Amino acid sequence: MMNHTEGRYDAGAAARENHSDLDSEMSTSADSSHHCPLDGIPDEEHGYTSEQTHQRGPVVLRGPMAPTDTTMGNLLAPETSTDWLHMDPWRVLRIQAEFVDGFGALAEVGPAVVVFGSARTKRGDSMYRAARETGRQLAEAGIATITGGGPGIMEAANRGAAERGGVSIGLGIELPFEEGLNKWVNLGMSFRYFFVRKTMFVKYSQGAIVFPGGFGTLDELFELLTLVQTHKVTRMPVVLVGSGYWRGLFDWIEGTVQEEGMISALDPDLVHITDSVDEAVAIATSAIKTI
Repeated sequence: MMNHTEGRYDAGAAARENHSDLDSEMSTSADSSHHCPLDGIPDEEHGYTSEQTHQRGPVVLRGPMAPTDTTMGNLLAPETSTDWLHMDPWRVLRIQAEFVDGFGALAEVGPAVVVFGSARTKRGDSMYRAARETGRQLAEAGIATITGGGPGIMEAANRGAAERGGVSIGLGIELPFEEGLNKWVNLGMSFRYFFVRKTMFVKYSQGAIVFPGGFGTLDELFELLTLVQTHKVTRMPVVLVGSGYWRGLFDWIEGTVQEEGMISALDPDLVHITDSVDEAVAIATSAIKTI
């Protein structure tokens, strides 16, 4: 007797089998479409997948750009080279640190005048005596004296301020031929970068007294004049002590340079030349009295 179940076409089973095959094909298709091939090129329709995406801080890296290492792993890995100490990203951190240290050290010094001048001026020189008297007068007025912290004019101004119990600030710079801050500084810092140091000079002083000096002094003077003329500082009286030294330079600036149309006229209320310490201090501190 024939078994009617043998060889009978089971439509339900066939449908289930076909459906299973279709699901398998769709799954395989979906898997392949959501994964990047080995060459790192994304699928045309789906792009890169989450497995192919790496985020490092605000930076997103995908496909062939995704790293095989991690930030934490690199941090903990032993160093095979210290070349990174001399690269720009590390320099940026050092620059930032100098700004932070400078702001922290000087933010509460109160009113101050910066004194510029040559490091080569000898102690018996008349300009050394004048700078020393300048520091004394500033201290007596309760105004801090800021200098580059070196010898010569800088030492003289710091010395006068310290002798009167005033705030005597020295902002030094790393140079091969200078020994560091002079012994009359009672608040000092040493900088690696000139531009950070210059920022501190200008940010924390309300006036400037400039004694005779060389390239460094001229650099600081013209930096101030540029800021004054371009109104980058609201008010910064600049006084030059020693008419015999400075007059020729300013005759050329106010003559040749101005007549050629290279600059505007200097503001006579902000730039002065004198031989009197009393006058220099009075002018340099005039902005403090109006703050």
